Amino acid sequence: MRPVRACLGAAAAVALAAAGTTALVTTSASGAASALSDRWYAAAPYLMPTDNDPPNAAEIMDATGLKAFQLAFVLAPNGGGCSPTWGGTSPVSSDTAVQSVINTIRAKGGDVSVSIGGYGGTKLGQACTDPAATAAAYQQVVTKYGLHAIDFDLEEPEYENSAAIRNEIGAAKILQQNNPGLYVSVTTAGTADGTGWFGKQMLLEAKSQGFTPNNFSIMPFDGGFNGAASQTTALTNFNSVLQSTFGWDQATAYAHEGFSGMNGRSDTGEYFSQADFQTVLDYATSHHMDRFTFWSLNRDRQCTPADNGGRTSGTCSSVAQSSWDFAKYSVKFAGVTPPSTTPTPTPTPTPGGSCKAAWSSTAVYTKDNEVSYGKHNWKAKWWTQNEVPGASEWGPWQDEGAC
Repeated sequence: MRPVRACLGAAAAVALAAAGTTALVTTSASGAASALSDRWYAAAPYLMPTDNDPPNAAEIMDATGLKAFQLAFVLAPNGGGCSPTWGGTSPVSSDTAVQSVINTIRAKGGDVSVSIGGYGGTKLGQACTDPAATAAAYQQVVTKYGLHAIDFDLEEPEYENSAAIRNEIGAAKILQQNNPGLYVSVTTAGTADGTGWFGKQMLLEAKSQGFTPNNFSIMPFDGGFNGAASQTTALTNFNSVLQSTFGWDQATAYAHEGFSGMNGRSDTGEYFSQADFQTVLDYATSHHMDRFTFWSLNRDRQCTPADNGGRTSGTCSSVAQSSWDFAKYSVKFAGVTPPSTTPTPTPTPTPGGSCKAAWSSTAVYTKDNEVSYGKHNWKAKWWTQNEVPGASEWGPWQDEGAC
């Protein structure tokens, strides 16, 4: 088990009563928060809320503008059984620690997705008897936390077990059907060819069951990668895999494709810098990909000599950085500019000049494109579509003055 990918809980497992699969996503023990846009759930970085020296979510939100977090990982109990736990040891049914983190995030206008699976441990798809039983276990998580999004992280060793993958994909389909509007991502290992044999078998299982999530994401790290160029090549090749598997055209495949990176030093000693993240982000936005995330916020801070000696760490990145540097790329993907340390005053628009072509909700705009809206000219700060100029202080449009 890789130490930085492990989720080590502390509470003893207890019995959990089975829940039906028909409960709606709006039901929650603490009251469900209003859903964010899909773009936010697609940008949510991974956070281990109880292990690997969890950072303060509120602090990250204040520093970066981040709103969504991907909480990891839900597993089957270490002692056996088909009931959800955090890390195999802390039952979801009696959880208060993760619920407290979620409450803090939601109180600040954010929300969470929950990730099931991950590397190592026993997955519910392995422990439960069939897709319906697996879905019933996951429905308890959806209902308990009032989730609007969930992530199926299908990797070693589970994705080598065809029966377990059949249960996971079947459960994902059931959750999607029984929880209208639930954002569902499926994450798996990345290779130079996009994904390996087991990843391709997982896609074929999804096809055979008629299941299409919001995205299939690959993790292009821990597989002989070397910086952003190797990652974008893998994403291009994975797009071809999606096309050939599902019969999609290129644009449709990109609209169902996601990237899940690893910030800093990977488990196998690869290095991914802030510049690499920017390159992949540019690729993802220019190809209109559905998801951009990374492992993990626990690692999104610089190591000290005391906590890292050139090794991969679960609590820091092993590269030079300021705290939460990598989280800011998720914020950019979601379409919001991170606040600067010293806010820049907004200049008073000066009337004058002709109006540019009118803004269109269906047009795609890239950096430095100019439009007019509300008798003002606006310049795009990055790729955008259907985001009204001036609707958000941190939005994609810069006010160039009245026209």
